[in-house]
Amino acid sequence: MTTSTEWRDALSRARKEFRTWRDSRPFWAGLMTLSAGWPILYLAYGHLTLGGVTLALSTAAGAGSLVIGVLLVTLGLLMWLRPPVRVFAGVAAILLSLISLPLANFGGLLLGAVLGLVGGSLACAWSPPSEDPDDDGQSAFPSARESGGPHAP
Repeated sequence: MTTSTEWRDALSRARKEFRTWRDSRPFWAGLMTLSAGWPILYLAYGHLTLGGVTLALSTAAGAGSLVIGVLLVTLGLLMWLRPPVRVFAGVAAILLSLISLPLANFGGLLLGAVLGLVGGSLACAWSPPSEDPDDDGQSAFPSARESGGPHAP
């Protein structure tokens, strides 16, 4: 009986630690950017079989697909491991995703390009959580009524 309780407590602790880690960095941006690199890499060198037809997208753009895919995977990991460089990584992911459209089989059949654009945008928009315990999520700018602005009643 104590074994299941110990496992439950350990699992609960691990989930809480993962949630704390995830909330302290642009996790979803990194995951999407990391995921954007795989279709771009795979479609340049792999073969898809649809029904009985094999679809091979191997083109001269294989080297470009390799570089763009590896860079997107690296930028996704960078967002997770170094949150302060999230804006650089986000802008680079957006630019690489746009470049992948003409160079890498339409950005991995648009799947990699869309994931990279969304991941890069999320990275640019993410801000670190406030360390102020009194911060209740309210805006730092007071409304017109609170500040006694020109149109306050």
